[in-house]
Parts: sequence; C-alpha cells; structure tokens
Amino acid sequence: MKDFILKAISYVFHPIIMPLLGVLFYFSKTPRFIPEHVVKAKIISIVILTIILPILLYFLLKTINRVQTIELKSTKERLIPLFINAVITLLILIRVLPPDEIIELYFFFLGILCSTFACFILAMFKVKASIHMIGVTGFFMFAVAIGLHYHININGTIALMMIITGAVATSRLHLKAHTNEELLLGLFTGFMPQLIFLNYWL
Repeated sequence: MKDFILKAISYVFHPIIMPLLGVLFYFSKTPRFIPEHVVKAKIISIVILTIILPILLYFLLKTINRVQTIELKSTKERLIPLFINAVITLLILIRVLPPDEIIELYFFFLGILCSTFACFILAMFKVKASIHMIGVTGFFMFAVAIGLHYHININGTIALMMIITGAVATSRLHLKAHTNEELLLGLFTGFMPQLIFLNYWL
C-alpha cells in the first residue's frame, strides 16, 4: 500500500502538469479583468502544448527506442525530451503568452525555460537533477509571488505546497529515482529562476 501511494504521488504531481497548475492558479487569483474567452483560449493552448503534445512525442520517442520509460532514468535519455520541452516552452512564450499580454505568466514560463535549459546542460555533463522537484518548487515560488504581488492570503496554498513538496521528495527517494543531492539540485534549479525573475514583474 505504501509503495502504491508513493508511486501514485510521483504520477499525480508529475512535472508535466505544473505549468498548467501555474496558469490555473494565476487565473483563479488575479484581480485583473481578463475576458473569459481569452482565459479559455490560453488554458486550452497550454493543455495542448504542455501535456498532450509531450505525451504524444514521448510515445514517438519510445517507439523509436530513444527513451525506455517515462522516468527518463539516464541522463542520455533526458537530452531529447528536455530539448523538445525547451522548444515547446519557447513557442508558448512567443505565441501564447507574449510579454505584452500577461506579464506574470510570461515570466513564469521564462523561468520554466531557464530551469529546463539548466537541466539540459546538467544532463549533457551526466548530472541528474530531479525534474519532479524542479516542477514542484518552480510552481511553489510562483504561487508565493502571486500572493505577494496581489496582496492576497495564500497561506493554505503555501501549507499544501509544502506538504506536496515533501511528499514528492519522499516518493522519489523511496522509489530510488534520485539521491538527496539530485533532489536538492532539482529544488535549486526550479526555485532560482522564478526567484530571479521576480525583479522584473513583482
């Protein structure tokens, strides 16, 4: 039962869903008026580009034997998926969330791009950083920033995200997917770009 729960945590809080969670969190908290049709268009675009497209590309890579499992256990397996993810994120920044529309989400995804690029560089040097921790801590920092930006109480969200972050780290350790050092490296890689970019929009 314990193994099932910890494995489920890794899938439920998979890094592939974190960009969408960031977008949904922003639209649920922002006091700015944004037309409903614009919100729906942005969310649909993010779902297609950050979830559906990567899943389809994963199965393509698996079919041609460029990846073995969705866990991407080796640094070599990570290179192509990370590169593809960086290209997709860049496309989002150019076509879906340009800086002159929703500045907060633009810098959120710019932070994601920097984290992805950093993870790619690390993989090139055969160093693994936990992508799960990158995703969770990147969203965590963005959520805190939104609370500060709009002066809203998100204590519940912060408490929940602390629990989720701990659960994800525990899950990855229990499954022997990462070492403590790789988890800390992932935390730093996800957290820092979001923190640095606060200077440009907070």
